[in-house]
Amino acid sequence: MPQIKLLVEGGAMQPGPTLSQQVGPLGINVGHLISKVNEATSKFRGMKVPVELDIDARTKDIKVNVFSPPVSELLKKEFGLAKGSGEQKKRCSANASIEQIISVAKTKMPYMLSKNLKSAVKTVIGTCVSLGVLIEGVPASEVGLMIDEGKFKKEIEQEKTETSPEKKQELNSQFDEIVKAQEIVIKAEEAVKEAAKAAKEATVATTTPATTEGAKTTEVKKEEAKPSESKSAPKKEKK
Repeated sequence: MPQIKLLVEGGAMQPGPTLSQQVGPLGINVGHLISKVNEATSKFRGMKVPVELDIDARTKDIKVNVFSPPVSELLKKEFGLAKGSGEQKKRCSANASIEQIISVAKTKMPYMLSKNLKSAVKTVIGTCVSLGVLIEGVPASEVGLMIDEGKFKKEIEQEKTETSPEKKQELNSQFDEIVKAQEIVIKAEEAVKEAAKAAKEATVATTTPATTEGAKTTEVKKEEAKPSESKSAPKKEKK
């Protein structure tokens, strides 16, 4: 039985040449297949979802196996992100509560090799690093160590997944202040780069004419040093 593995947009899979090449030789109606996949992945709208298709080439029966989306997709949906920061050390993309991290860890844990929730939480935190997500106002790269030292032990043990409205508001306000501070630093760095670029261009503009003039002077001196072609060479005396 042919098996096809795909990563599709939940509930919004579209036809494409790659899919047609894979299922065309099996005599499968692509439109029917897409309809089945979209129905099976509808609850994962806005996320990339791994899918396996078991196709019976004889009966044309299609079985759609839907797997849990990658941690990065779950996090982006949780925080309403289209993509990660791209400049993790300069720009943050979100400020998560530990409860949100625990929620994603619990969703993904059945598909992980993590031995317990704490381990799953740390795995999710690792993905937060690559997306530029802060956790409780702290860079995600520091939170794993904090958990090892006992921070958030109560929340993890009690498997807390709900963030209170008050805490969400506090985290959002904190995030706004962090973003403002980052923008100030980024603008300052850009100003320094522009100043350095302008100084370099000014130096080039100042030194180039002098160099050219010097080259001309050298050429003139070389011309003066050449013997005059109009003078005839001295004749040798006969003995």
